[in-house]
Amino acid sequence: MVLTSVEKSEKTYRRGEPGYEEARRATVWNGLLPDRFPDVIVQAHDTDDVVAALRYARANGHKVGVRSGGHSWAASHLRDGGLLLDVSRLDHCTVDTAGMTADVGPGKSASDFATELDSQGLFFPSGHCEGIRLGGFLLQGGYGWNSPAIGLACESVLGLEVVTADGERIYCDPENHPDMYWAARGAGPGFFGVVTGFKLRIHRRPAVVGTCLYMYPIELVDEVYTWGREISSEVDKRVELQILATQANPAAAIDHPTITIASPVFAESEEEAAKALALLGTCPVADKSMISVPYMPTTLANWYTAVMTNYPKGHRYIVDNMFTSASAAELLPGIRKIIETMPPHPSHFIFTGWNASPDRVDKVYGLEDEIYMALYTVWQNPSDDERYRDWSASNMAAMSHLATGIALADENLGRRPARFITEPNMARLDEVRSAYDPEGRFHSWMGYEGK
Repeated sequence: MVLTSVEKSEKTYRRGEPGYEEARRATVWNGLLPDRFPDVIVQAHDTDDVVAALRYARANGHKVGVRSGGHSWAASHLRDGGLLLDVSRLDHCTVDTAGMTADVGPGKSASDFATELDSQGLFFPSGHCEGIRLGGFLLQGGYGWNSPAIGLACESVLGLEVVTADGERIYCDPENHPDMYWAARGAGPGFFGVVTGFKLRIHRRPAVVGTCLYMYPIELVDEVYTWGREISSEVDKRVELQILATQANPAAAIDHPTITIASPVFAESEEEAAKALALLGTCPVADKSMISVPYMPTTLANWYTAVMTNYPKGHRYIVDNMFTSASAAELLPGIRKIIETMPPHPSHFIFTGWNASPDRVDKVYGLEDEIYMALYTVWQNPSDDERYRDWSASNMAAMSHLATGIALADENLGRRPARFITEPNMARLDEVRSAYDPEGRFHSWMGYEGK
């Protein structure tokens, strides 16, 4: 029987048995491993494994967490009790260049997918960090490379293969199970099914990938962020406005606090790219910058290398974020406090101009705003846990009166509950959940169980 095959499978680990702790640790990229212990961990290798695991969970009254293999700073898939389903090995990928589509598994590395497409002159708005898996990235919305111009990655999801709470395989798209299709594009770790495959729309790669590079002394915080807030709505959609504050910048061989503006641009010529970036050279204190490069060509591979200097493996991470439409004057007191109290690199603060779209209001991922700010506390020594544990959450909490919500990509809901879906969309999501998971088999978002 199916239940027996799951129980005897070498891909199944029970708490207290050999291999369990290794399997549990392998599900968490973050060096800060939570003290949460599922009763059973199943490493699925195909859809049949997923079906069997869900039927086993139902027969034994287990709640289910799902992990696709990416970063998940908070490790929201890891819960006490129940069954943890690891689908990171479902990493198939087939590209149809004629139809401009791809069929991919949830365990496929988004950065590998992006660079593989890049070599073929194709493009997908994959995440900015190496190692993110497409499953979690797409379910939570997916803000990636060139998203201001071509949209969130979930907007390029044409359909999904899903296994439901009772082990049924279904295909979801605008015509088939449209409510489940809607829910899958933004619900993130609160999604109530297991995606075993995505059909994606892929895009033609822009001819040119480039960047600007401006670095300012940290003492110019007021001038830089006031200007950045003022121009945020005017930035060309082919440009991602990214302002990064750190105590050091190894990528630029800088060992003291700086504010860096290194903004990706995607265009059809170097002339267009330079023109699109020109606005970022208009800071009133541009003459005081330590480095000033209005435009230089680069590659997607080089961008990944640069980004990952801020996200080293083996470190401990706590992350928090907020969307806001507040003015610079309102934001500056909190920004100053963030910079004054920032832990050493690789900890950092990102201030992003966000291309909020009225077309996304009705999507699960409908809560977004003009500015996105995220704090990344990153440290290596466990002895510093108490010292750094509350930096991200406490600073975001202090600015929460200016927030319109948060993004699930950098959620910290287990420590600081916050609004992440609009009320109408949450009400609709609850209705869809009741239809497809009436027993509440799947875990909801951390901090929201039972709500």
